Amino acid sequence: MKKIAVLTSGGDAPGMNAAIRAVVRSGIYNHAEVLSVEDGFTGLINAQIEEMNLSSVADIIHRGGTILKTTRCEEFKTEKGQKRAMNVIEVLGINGIVVIGGGGSLRAARTLNSLGVPTIGVPGTIDNDLGYTDYTIGFDTSVNTVVDAISNIRETSISHGRANIIEVMGRDCGNIALYAGLASGAESIILPEMDFDIDEVCRKLLRGRNRGKLHSIIILTEGVADPIRISNEITEKTGIETRATILGHIQRGGSPTAFDRILASKMGARAVELLIQGAANKAVGIKGKDIIDMDLDKALSVGCTFDIDSYELANVLSI
Repeated sequence: MKKIAVLTSGGDAPGMNAAIRAVVRSGIYNHAEVLSVEDGFTGLINAQIEEMNLSSVADIIHRGGTILKTTRCEEFKTEKGQKRAMNVIEVLGINGIVVIGGGGSLRAARTLNSLGVPTIGVPGTIDNDLGYTDYTIGFDTSVNTVVDAISNIRETSISHGRANIIEVMGRDCGNIALYAGLASGAESIILPEMDFDIDEVCRKLLRGRNRGKLHSIIILTEGVADPIRISNEITEKTGIETRATILGHIQRGGSPTAFDRILASKMGARAVELLIQGAANKAVGIKGKDIIDMDLDKALSVGCTFDIDSYELANVLSI
C-alpha cells in the first residue's frame, strides 16, 4: 500500500478533520504516501488531489467542518463519472482510498471497491443514522450544540413565560432530538420513529403551567411536522404563547467535542491499518468501547435500532 487517498463526502460533521489527521499521520507512519482529495467525489473525478505531509494536518484536530471540503456528487453515480474517477486513480497510482461520510458516502465507497479500488468507509454524519455502529463522528458534538442552544432559549422563555418548539436536524432519524431532549429536560420530543399526539403535547404544557412552570421546551425532528403550524396550534389550544426556532446548520458547526476527536482519531487510524493489511470494502465503526470493522455490504444493510428506553425515560421524567 504505497499511495492512500482520503476524502470527505456528503454533509460535513465536526470531527472530520480529526479523522483526516489520523489518516494522514497513520499513513505516513506506515511509510505510505497520503493524498488529499478536495470536494469529495467531485474532486476525485476532476483530479483535485495533492500530496499531504505531517504539517498539512497540523492544528486541525479542534476545527469543525472539513479542510478537504465536501460535496454531494451526482456525477459519480453515473458510469461516465465513475470512469473519469478511475482514470484519475490509475494515473496517480492510488492503491487505496479512505472515504469519510454518511450512508450515501459509504455506498459510493462500496462502488469504488467494486471497480477494483480497495476502499474503507469511516462514518461521519451528525445524524447517527448508521445502524452498524453505536456512534458516528459528529453526533456527540451536534447534540451538545443543540443542548447549548436550548439553554439559551430557555432563559428568554422563562422571561416571557413562553413555550418553545425547537426544530433539529435528523431527517428520518430522531437521535439528535432524542438525546438533546433527554439532556435538556424537554417536555415533549417529536420524532419520526414515534407517532405524536398534539393534544398530549398540550396537556403536558397545561400541567406544567398549573404547577407554576414558567417555560416549556418541545424538540421536533425536521420533516416530521411544520414547526410554525404546530406552534400556532399549541397557542390556540392552550393560550400559552409558543414560538418556533429552527436551529439549522448551526448544528453542523463548532469545535468537535473530546469524544468526537478521539472517536475520529481511532477510526481514521483503523482505516489505514486495514488498508495496510490488505483489507478492502470495509466500514469502520464502534461497538461499546471497541473499534470494529465490517464488510460494507453488511454494514449498509443494518437498520437503525431506535432507543426506545431513552424515549420512555424522557416521557417519565417530563410528567
